[in-house]
Amino acid sequence: MTSTTIRPVTTALDLTPAELGVVLRDAGQPAYRSEQVVRWLYRGARSYDEMTDLPKALRAVLAERLPVTALTPVRTLRSQDGLTTKVLFRLVDGPLIEAVHMRHAGIKGRERSTICLSSQAGCAYGCTFCATGQGGFGRNLTPGEIVEQALYFLREHENPDAGGVVLPAGARPITNIVFMGMGEPFANYANVMTAVRALNAPWGLGLGARHITVSTVGLVPELRKFMLEPLQLGLAISLHAPNDDLRSRIMPVNRKYSLVQLIPACRDYAKQTGRRVTFEYVMLAGINDSVAHAQELAGLLRGMLCHVNLIPMNPTADSDLKRPDGQRLRAFQHVLEGSGVPATVRDTQGADIQAACGQLRTKFEDEGPSIP
Repeated sequence: MTSTTIRPVTTALDLTPAELGVVLRDAGQPAYRSEQVVRWLYRGARSYDEMTDLPKALRAVLAERLPVTALTPVRTLRSQDGLTTKVLFRLVDGPLIEAVHMRHAGIKGRERSTICLSSQAGCAYGCTFCATGQGGFGRNLTPGEIVEQALYFLREHENPDAGGVVLPAGARPITNIVFMGMGEPFANYANVMTAVRALNAPWGLGLGARHITVSTVGLVPELRKFMLEPLQLGLAISLHAPNDDLRSRIMPVNRKYSLVQLIPACRDYAKQTGRRVTFEYVMLAGINDSVAHAQELAGLLRGMLCHVNLIPMNPTADSDLKRPDGQRLRAFQHVLEGSGVPATVRDTQGADIQAACGQLRTKFEDEGPSIP
């Protein structure tokens, strides 16, 4: 079933403050009620009963007309080191999605708290190394369904009994958001950007735009639209190969948007915005990890304001692909850096609960017990 045949229930989080104001005005309410409701929503309220400064009659009317939540947590898993938490959510019309919370050390010892959001239920792009793509496509998420994933972790972070994430004293519940979960964000461009604006807005989550990164497999028309957005957002490109022949074999999207189109668009993005492009490169043993591949990649990216994240392939149930050993990873990195292309090997988190890059798929078999 596709996004054209599924119409999810609209929640309050799908509305901007102005749109919510129209709903409240039609209910005979003063303008300031919109500010009250929005403030409660972005505190993480899950029902109108929690909005104690609203009249009881209004709460009843809103509960009937405009639901607060669209996500029901089904199962929560936490990694053995306690740094990564993955939650399976059910949407109101049945599809399942996953979101991930990761804790990691930041600059100057400041701990970062990153939420990895899904933008679609499933994915239509079928990258061979990605569990989400192997599972097929369901539908686009609404802006409210996207935002609610972040608000869930914001609300639950100090409640370990509910599967929340316990942070050190003084740490912010959310410091970064990445659109690297299930789905292709640029294939749901309008809804993703509406969600991004809510996450960034002072009336919303208030997270700085530079702390929000949107990842894409390389949909060139949307990339060119993205470079004109006024917010200073981060951009990550799922590259994974240094030439069209190889990339087309492991990423079917390349047959439509080849490197001949994608790389010039990335160069234009860097020039237009003054911001670097992050290239994600999943390392697949014996496929894209040789010194020759590294040299070809260095030539492809030379002179661009960019950075390469080398990601050791994370195992998935339906793939025989493997990651290269550490020596091969370091050799690849050394070639890039020696050619003037900054590169790091990403630290994998959450692989033991299938929460690492490429592993999200709404399947929980053999992943350990759920947190009650």
